Amino acid sequence: MLEQTALPRLLRQREVPRIELRSVAFEHLMPLPTRFTADGDGDSPPLMWFGVPANAESVVLIVEDADSPTPRPMVHAIAVNLAPVFGSLVEGALSRGGGAADEVDIGLNSFLRHGWLPPDPPPGHGEHRYVFQLFALAPGAPFSRLPGRQALFEAVSDRAVAAGYLIGTYERPQRQPVDRPTQESPEIDAERGMPSGAGAVG
Repeated sequence: MLEQTALPRLLRQREVPRIELRSVAFEHLMPLPTRFTADGDGDSPPLMWFGVPANAESVVLIVEDADSPTPRPMVHAIAVNLAPVFGSLVEGALSRGGGAADEVDIGLNSFLRHGWLPPDPPPGHGEHRYVFQLFALAPGAPFSRLPGRQALFEAVSDRAVAAGYLIGTYERPQRQPVDRPTQESPEIDAERGMPSGAGAVG
């Protein structure tokens, strides 16, 4: 479902210049460290961006799971009104209760909550791609409230002047069944049809 995430949807409408989006915690197309997932502390990873055009008023971020077993990619985070020049988000900035999140305007994830939704793929479902997408917006009407996916994409569709992305992956192996000790069956004496030694006289 990578084609259903926000950036490919925009690029089907028009081309825009690219922003460089990076993280010191993981490389593009490489696994997310466990501490950023539901199997760890669940904090959002640090991000930084470069190359935002001078005519951009602000930057918005959306993180989607391109491989979620849902009709549309699952939204793990939305943040708006971010600084366009030399911008960055520290570790935990999107995680409600993390302190730094109080300084970020955070929209709604797919659970209709404000904050970072830690990656939590089903065991055995294969590798999931978490697409961090950054859009520089031209001046325009401010968001009337902290947005969800549709409101964010409407702003992106109308006002995006540049975009960039970074993909981190995460996978959970299939859970193996727990081996339970079983009582061994006694050896059967083929001729007598009974356990070996049974009925023996001392």
